[in-house]
Amino acid sequence: MSSVPTSVTEQLDTQKIGYQVANAKFPPGQGRPVRATVLQDKAGQILAITPADKLLDLQALNRALKRELRATRPTELKPLTDKYQLQTIPALPKLAGIPTVVDSSLLQMEELLLASGSNASVLAVKQADFKQALRDVEIAAISAELKADKGADDELEITQAVKNFTNRRIVQRLEETLELPSLPETAQRIINLRVDPNGDISDLASIVEMDPSLAAQVVSWASSPYYSAPGKIKSIHDAIVRVLGFDMVLNLALGLALGKSLNMPSDGPDGSESYWQQAVFVAATVEALVTQVPREHRPGFGMAYLSGLLSNFGTLVLAEVFPPQYSQICRLQEANPELPYQTIDRHVLGISRDQLSSWLMELWNMPPEVLTALRLQGRPDTDQELGEYAKLIYLARALLGQYKLLQGPALAIDEQLLADLNINRQQAYDAVSNIQESTNELLDIAKELNH
Repeated sequence: MSSVPTSVTEQLDTQKIGYQVANAKFPPGQGRPVRATVLQDKAGQILAITPADKLLDLQALNRALKRELRATRPTELKPLTDKYQLQTIPALPKLAGIPTVVDSSLLQMEELLLASGSNASVLAVKQADFKQALRDVEIAAISAELKADKGADDELEITQAVKNFTNRRIVQRLEETLELPSLPETAQRIINLRVDPNGDISDLASIVEMDPSLAAQVVSWASSPYYSAPGKIKSIHDAIVRVLGFDMVLNLALGLALGKSLNMPSDGPDGSESYWQQAVFVAATVEALVTQVPREHRPGFGMAYLSGLLSNFGTLVLAEVFPPQYSQICRLQEANPELPYQTIDRHVLGISRDQLSSWLMELWNMPPEVLTALRLQGRPDTDQELGEYAKLIYLARALLGQYKLLQGPALAIDEQLLADLNINRQQAYDAVSNIQESTNELLDIAKELNH
C-alpha cells in the first residue's frame, strides 16, 4: 500500500505524471533527491523546488522573481499540511495551486526522487514525466553548491574571509583583524584559578561574588529542582559545598561569564530556542552522557560540561562580528532547515561560527579540550586528539533533536560514534530520557539566564 498522501497521488494522476513510489531510506538507481520549500512575502506564497543536496539561495530566488521572500513559518504551513494530510511539503509543481519556481539544474537530471509528502517515501520520476508538470512554472537558477569544511587552518580561512568581504564590500571598511571582544575580567580570574594548585573554594566563591549577577545565576542554578538540593541555597559557598562541587561551579561560572560577554542576538531562525536554552540542554545532556561512559574511558567531566555549555557560543560571536550576514544566515536556515548551520555559515561567510568561536577561545587561552570541542562539534568522524569532547556535543545535539528538545536538522548517530565514546545506543537514549523527564526544570534555569 502506498504511503504517499492521496492528495499527492491525485494531482500526479490528474497531470498524467508517471511515477514509482520508493522507500525514502533505500531509493532506487541514481536519481537526484528533490525537496520543496514554501516561502512568502506581501505578494503571497511561492513553492521553490530544488535539489535536496544543494542550498536554496534566497538572494538568487528573490533576484530572479524580484520579490522579498522568506521561508513560511511552520505554524503558518499547518493549515496546508493538515488539509492535504502532509508530513512534509511534496516537491510537486503547483501544489495546492501555489505558484512554483523550479531550479534549472533539475532539468539536467535523468531521474528525480521527489519529496512525496510522506517521510517514508519518495516519488521516482523520469525527466520527461517531470517536465509534464512544468507548464506555467518559473525556471531559474536558485540553488548553490554546499561548501565542505576542509579542516584547513582556521586563522588563514578567517583572514581570507575578511579579505573577501572587504573586496565585495559586504561590510564597510573591515579592519585587518576582526574586532573581537576581550576576555571578561571575571572569566580571566576563573581561568587563572583553574591553573592555581593552591586555589580553593573560598577563592572561587570570592571571584564569583564579585559579579552579583553571576553569583545570583549560580545560586539559582544550584537551587533548581533539577539538582534536588536539600534546603535553601544561600550563598556561592553553599552551592559549591552542598550541591554542585568545586569543579562544576568553576566551569559553570566560566561558561556563564563568557555567555554574558557578548550581546544576545535579537534575530534568529524562526522557531529556534534561545541561546541559553540551547546551552543548558546541551550541557545537561553532555553531563548525562559522560556518566554513562566507563570510568577508564571517561573524558574530563568539567571540560565536557563546559564545552556543552559553550557549544553555541559561536552564534554570539557571529552575531557580534557579522550582524548583516548573521541575519542572512538566519533566513537561509529557515529556508534550508535540513542543512547543518555550519554549511550555511560557509556559504555566506566562507567560514563557520565554530571556527570563529574556537579561534576566539584560543585567543582567550581557554583549555584545548574546549577549543577542540567547539571547532569539531559538527564532525563526529574526527580522529583528532581530544575529539571525544566534540563527539559528545554532536551526540547530545543529535539525541535532543530526536526527542524534539532542540531544533535543527536530523543528525545521524552511527555505531562508530558510540564505539568511539565507549557507550551503547541504549545508554545514549537512557541519558537523554533523563533530560526529557527534567525538561521543565531545565527550561526554568534557561529562563532565569535569559532574564
